[in-house]
Amino acid sequence: MSFSAFIPLTAAITNLALTLFVLTRDLRSQLNRVFLLWGLSIVVWNLGTFFMFTVEQPEDALFWCRFLHFGVIFIPVSMFHLALLVAQVPVTPRIRWLYGWFALLALLNLTPYFTAGVRNAGYAFYSVAGPGFWVFAVSHTVLVLATIVILYRKQARLQRVHRARIESMLLANGILILFGFNDILPILGYTTYPLINKPIFPFGSAAAIFYGIIVGYSVLQHHLLDIHVTLGKAAAHAVRLLFLFLVGLLLLLLLNVFRPGEFTGFTFFGSLVVLLVSALVASIFFPRLFGKGDESLEQRILSDRYGDRFEYHDKVRSFLQEVQFYNNADLLLNDLDALFVKTIRVRNYQIILLDESTHVFTVFRGHPKAAQAQLPELRADSPIFQLFQNTTATYLAFNLAYIMPGETEMEREARQLLKRFEPEFCFPFFSGDEPFGLLLIGEKTSGTPYTPNDLQLLTRLVKNLSLILNQIRLKKQVLLAEELELLGRMSRGMAHDLNNLLTPVSTFLQITKETANGSTEGANELLPTCLRNVGTIQAYVKDALFFSQNHTVQISRTPIDQLIHKVIELAEPKLKRRQVRAEVPEHPPTLVEMDAVLMQRCLGNILSNAIDASPVGATVRIELQNLAAPEAGREWVRVRVIDHGEGISRENLQRLTSAYFTTKDSGDENRGFGLGLAICRKIVHQHGGNLNIASEEKKGTTVTVDLPVHFAPPSPPPNIPLEVEA
Repeated sequence: MSFSAFIPLTAAITNLALTLFVLTRDLRSQLNRVFLLWGLSIVVWNLGTFFMFTVEQPEDALFWCRFLHFGVIFIPVSMFHLALLVAQVPVTPRIRWLYGWFALLALLNLTPYFTAGVRNAGYAFYSVAGPGFWVFAVSHTVLVLATIVILYRKQARLQRVHRARIESMLLANGILILFGFNDILPILGYTTYPLINKPIFPFGSAAAIFYGIIVGYSVLQHHLLDIHVTLGKAAAHAVRLLFLFLVGLLLLLLLNVFRPGEFTGFTFFGSLVVLLVSALVASIFFPRLFGKGDESLEQRILSDRYGDRFEYHDKVRSFLQEVQFYNNADLLLNDLDALFVKTIRVRNYQIILLDESTHVFTVFRGHPKAAQAQLPELRADSPIFQLFQNTTATYLAFNLAYIMPGETEMEREARQLLKRFEPEFCFPFFSGDEPFGLLLIGEKTSGTPYTPNDLQLLTRLVKNLSLILNQIRLKKQVLLAEELELLGRMSRGMAHDLNNLLTPVSTFLQITKETANGSTEGANELLPTCLRNVGTIQAYVKDALFFSQNHTVQISRTPIDQLIHKVIELAEPKLKRRQVRAEVPEHPPTLVEMDAVLMQRCLGNILSNAIDASPVGATVRIELQNLAAPEAGREWVRVRVIDHGEGISRENLQRLTSAYFTTKDSGDENRGFGLGLAICRKIVHQHGGNLNIASEEKKGTTVTVDLPVHFAPPSPPPNIPLEVEA
């Protein structure tokens, strides 16, 4: 048996062990079950290749050739399925058709149409491809390229912390294409490399060792991110040594290919043993080579004495690198909770922050979970904050095992203040010199002590958290200021409008009181105005309520072209009064899943604005068109309302998104409340669509509403203005 045969055998054993390990992490996970199919396909491929290198009869070689092809056939489809799951792309039932197609190719593998025979290359048997093999080769190429395209596009839309899985899958597919082509060369008739005239080396099988590890990492990364998989110290050490062993084995096999007469069985395996022992000794005396830091001796002593596990340090460091990319406090605190509880395994912790609305320190998050509790006794001038402000201390210990002799009065008061939380350590959150919170860490569930490296990592973590939490606090303060400004503008607008509308009503009531027993001529003159103003006030309040409340949309399939004609019919009196004409180009019937009542209100409001802006004799054009689908099952329609009025100035165009902003001041019944476009935007967002306004002075305005044909509950819209173009 040649040394080259050890390559596929090693790949088969390694991938079998890895596949079983991944499967045991979660037997119910669909991702792990698909990985089982993919891993077994790799195992069958490499096991068949191993026997192809060892058999001597063509009949035996043909059997193992077809055996290995069963594994090769299911590699691309299972890899494609894995990529969809890892990239969080919805897997449709159509994936069954793909599996069915490759299952047909597997059945074809039993006939000479797939494998016509075998040829002896002098050092091993290789298959002779039939027409079915080339059909598979095309299918394989298309599916691998589709996998790469999907992964490449998806990685740009994922958060940084999730991109590592996608990048690993892309790397694995690149390896498959590069080294897989190498193993196909003998099937194409090439038994030696051009120029160097050396036998074809099974690089594909060699790469399968690392290929499986990379894909397995991508699958396990889902669990690692959620802190569900923790390797013990011995297991983590064994993984590092195994990786080094596999690299050494691969290099020795490569040397054997180019200098085949220089190795004997003893020298070959002796070299591997020497490599393994050398790595083991180096990992003990030079721990930095294995990424274990400079506290190896301390870890080993504490591990022997307390059975502690220190592998979580890598996860803490990884979290430190990702902290800067958080912009949402809730998401940050959720991941921080997982880090403390599932990784460091603390018995309890509390995050105390200054509440910007009440200016009182409050327990915002903790474990075990409890309702938020205010701490009025904790103030910015409390001993705990004075301690950190007046000294260079980065934390305060509460356990006697960590406290240095000579406790000061300030330390004693600080510990007494937070004693009820039973912490081991307290870390401060500062913004410059201003304290805004504390992190209290309890003891570990295992009862093992905190090491200096633990405290160093926690100190770095708190410093990074201080920066990010402070940035989030500043953003909230800006949003709060904007909200207060909006409320102020709303109050001023409502006060002005309601005062104007109520003035004639008040005058009418005064005249009615004074003329109760006399002439009512003056009161009769004011009566129509009062009734009209009361109706306007009711409409004002109705719009304000709609804007402030969340309405559940009632979705039904409605012809949007008919809805547009209905909106025009309802606006007909205003069109005649303003002497404006509405024009609607012909468009085939188009069904859209929407709330017809809300959408009628939205389009009616936009049309009303266009009529008000149009000069006498002008035409308002309402266009309906189908947009190209950005992806399967996501068709969109566009409604454009175009007028040729005075247009909107650049300054006012940027303010159209502000509630209670209006440019209409032509009288009580026609004056706008400044809620029309805000309500339209809300309705469009409730349908998962987009609202865009483009305008140019003296040339008119175009309002565009884009709606998905099939309704999907939209995610909460961000606090950003609708798109406007000057």
